[in-house]
Amino acid sequence: MSHNCETCASFSELARMGVNLGKFDRVVALAGNPNTGKSTLFNALTGLKQHTGNWPGKTVTRAEGGFEFNKVRYKLVDLPGTYSLLSASSDEEIARDFLLFGTPDVTVVVIDATAIERNLNLVLQVLEITSRVVVAVNLMDEAARKGMEIDLRSLSRDLGVPAVGIVARTGEGLQGLLTTVDGVASGEIKTQPLRVAGTPEFQRAVAELVPLIQEAAPGVPNARWIAIRLLDGDAEVESALTSGRLADLVSGQQKNAERFSQKIALQGAQ
Repeated sequence: MSHNCETCASFSELARMGVNLGKFDRVVALAGNPNTGKSTLFNALTGLKQHTGNWPGKTVTRAEGGFEFNKVRYKLVDLPGTYSLLSASSDEEIARDFLLFGTPDVTVVVIDATAIERNLNLVLQVLEITSRVVVAVNLMDEAARKGMEIDLRSLSRDLGVPAVGIVARTGEGLQGLLTTVDGVASGEIKTQPLRVAGTPEFQRAVAELVPLIQEAAPGVPNARWIAIRLLDGDAEVESALTSGRLADLVSGQQKNAERFSQKIALQGAQ
């Protein structure tokens, strides 16, 4: 996917979120729990090509920057550090909405190699929203010092998405991480994200809700995730759906994409 024009379906929502795409080709979201080295990785990838500010309408600090790899220009958006995406706080709401409606080309979830189990809650929630995920297992040096062996191959197999070991502080493993991000973004690396199946009753409830959500908000990016949130009693998601805000958001994205597509087509015919 290229974001180097205003024909992208997510262009209007990214702009609303304050992301200036400029002439970048792909958008990468950087997610993770606090204290996993996410900011260190962001700095290592972007160097001085970054800026900070606040998310629109929020006092939560935002950071975004750019880097180039294999002649592809990437916009890297550093999402607020959070343990969950269940929108109990502004940080969680921002991260969730960006992943769901900003539809980044790849989401890199940074986890701590010394506390993988604790970090997996966020990873699994991200996998429910998007399949284009790379797990960056940071602090591999700390894990080694503690005598911990990290089986990245098994982790990748179990999660259904690539897991890459890195040491963000020293730059170790970053080349492999970027190669993997490039592969997932281009589709060369296929993912099959682990998603909790639940009980048969749960599966039936989700199956019944999905078409109703798609009818209420045609073109919604991930009706299954919204169905799960409704079953979990997420009042904010329910309000967005019943009030029509969700449908308006999706419709606005689609109209924006159609308008600029028509514009480009007309220019090409001249």
